[in-house]
Amino acid sequence: MALDAFSTATAGLRVTQAQIGVVSQNIANVGTAGYVRRTLSPVSSGLGNAGVATGTIGRALDAAALKQLRSETSGAAYTSLMSKTRTQLDTLYGRPGDASALDGVFNRFTLSLQTLAANPTSTAARATVLSAANDIASRIGSAANGVQALRSGLETQLGIDTSKASDLLAQLAKLNTRIVATSAGDPSRPELEDQRDQALTSLSGLIDINAVTQSDGSVSVLTSSGVTLLDRSNAATLSFDARGTLSANALYDSDPSRSGVGTIVATTPGGGKIDLLASGAIRSGSIAAAIELRDTALPQAQRQLDDLAAGLSRAMSDRVATGTVPTDGTQGGFDIDLTGLSAGNAITLTVQDGSGTQRNLILMPSYQAPPPAVPAGGTEDANATIIPFTIPQPGSGRDPASVRSAIAAALGGGYSVSSAPGGAAGAMRILSTGGASLVAASASVTQVTSAGDIKGAATQLPLFVDGASAALYTGSFDGGSQLTGFAQRIAVNPAVVGSAGSLVGITGAGTGSSVGDGTRPQAMYTALTSTQRLFSSSSGISGIDAPTRSSVADFVQGVISVQGAAAAAAQDLDEGQSIALSTAQGRFASASGVNIDEEMSNLIALQQAYAANARVLTAARDMIDTLLRI
Repeated sequence: MALDAFSTATAGLRVTQAQIGVVSQNIANVGTAGYVRRTLSPVSSGLGNAGVATGTIGRALDAAALKQLRSETSGAAYTSLMSKTRTQLDTLYGRPGDASALDGVFNRFTLSLQTLAANPTSTAARATVLSAANDIASRIGSAANGVQALRSGLETQLGIDTSKASDLLAQLAKLNTRIVATSAGDPSRPELEDQRDQALTSLSGLIDINAVTQSDGSVSVLTSSGVTLLDRSNAATLSFDARGTLSANALYDSDPSRSGVGTIVATTPGGGKIDLLASGAIRSGSIAAAIELRDTALPQAQRQLDDLAAGLSRAMSDRVATGTVPTDGTQGGFDIDLTGLSAGNAITLTVQDGSGTQRNLILMPSYQAPPPAVPAGGTEDANATIIPFTIPQPGSGRDPASVRSAIAAALGGGYSVSSAPGGAAGAMRILSTGGASLVAASASVTQVTSAGDIKGAATQLPLFVDGASAALYTGSFDGGSQLTGFAQRIAVNPAVVGSAGSLVGITGAGTGSSVGDGTRPQAMYTALTSTQRLFSSSSGISGIDAPTRSSVADFVQGVISVQGAAAAAAQDLDEGQSIALSTAQGRFASASGVNIDEEMSNLIALQQAYAANARVLTAARDMIDTLLRI
């Protein structure tokens, strides 16, 4: 019996000593990132009453808490980048109401037109208009350049993050190999598993992942959409074909040959390739946020600025044509004056079928034959049916009849196009003769023939032009979309700068530097602040997938309001996600982290147990000595 007590006490001392070592290790790593609290699982020695054996060292891991932590890490990385970039984007427009902000510069321009209308003979007022016009063009261009700088920065960051993710996958494959080769009782195994979990958490900040533990102790990694990135020791290699500095024309396309931005490709160990962007495999993490910002949010911001620049330019040079019901009682259509129709002057016809469903037909004139294809997203209504057609260029034998014939051919059967009785030479009557009925008709018709047409009889003036070439802006698609990137190219017409009297001089009203009237600047002011224009559905200002009808002044406020609201919403979402991440971190730390108070309490209890086993051992030794002396 004394021998049994001796063996039991000895085994107890060994186990207690091992447990003290584990607790000491926990205490020493209380501040170590990624360290999971160690535990010792004593087992029966299997030798009758001889007590317990040391057992194995394991980790106090809460798998459910760890899974939630990775999910919230992905979400926090996503919302953090969204909030940061949205705030930077909102800053590009300036603080609403400030003189240097987008709305402040625009208001100063409209005020200068009012001042000139009240005092048209003032050379100082004319100079102020030109200066204010240059300021608003520069302010729009500056904001648009800022948008593309943000996109270019995200393109660079995507390359860096993709490389990090690929390196982490390679690291995980090596750790899997080492863990599988290590026995379950090996003291180094928990440390390897800690390293692997830390790498997985880091990866989850870049890409939303699911880690699946296999029977041999390795893990497989899949995206939340189901694409396998790591299968035990076989890791995919991620690559990103960065395109450098991006322009407004550099947009994403699922066809790599037509895409202007980089994509992420996963190459499997077998050589297979998966385009992770085209397949929609990445849905959260900082990479997903960068993709959404680069390919959706920021291009929409560019489109808003392009639409603003186009609206500003066309408000000066175009006339809004609205269809009117024929006064002679003719039913089924509208009379509309399209005098001066130019390439890019879209004609929007709203039609309604028998069920009451409305849709838009957009007739897009072109000087090219055949006319170029026009993407619906490049027009006012991304859901419209686009019908490109060819019209003769002005001065090439063109007459109103040729334009009417071209429109009739474009519309085809079910419509008739004729001269509008009693109207201007370019006025026409468009009637529905088929099943669909016409509900509305409108267009923005350029009234000047060139950038040099600055002293005509109309109030319109090409005050703003397209880029260094000083081309007239009409919204043409001949040679590519003139709208795309126009925010960066809009400039004050050099011809107007060289002849400031054209701001007030129209035919028959005097064009000298000291004479003029306020008709033109007043008309320009009204065109900016009161005239309702169509702005594209792609700009997202109306909040629905439909064109926005507003004045240019209201559109400016809409752009600022939408971006401000988006930035505020992103910040709120990030704050909420930060709370969720903190909660997940607390839950994981509570279950798997080191609590110094708990460990110190355990250490005291183990010291007492060690002392008790030592006393038993001493008593057993004394008993044996006594027996041996008998």
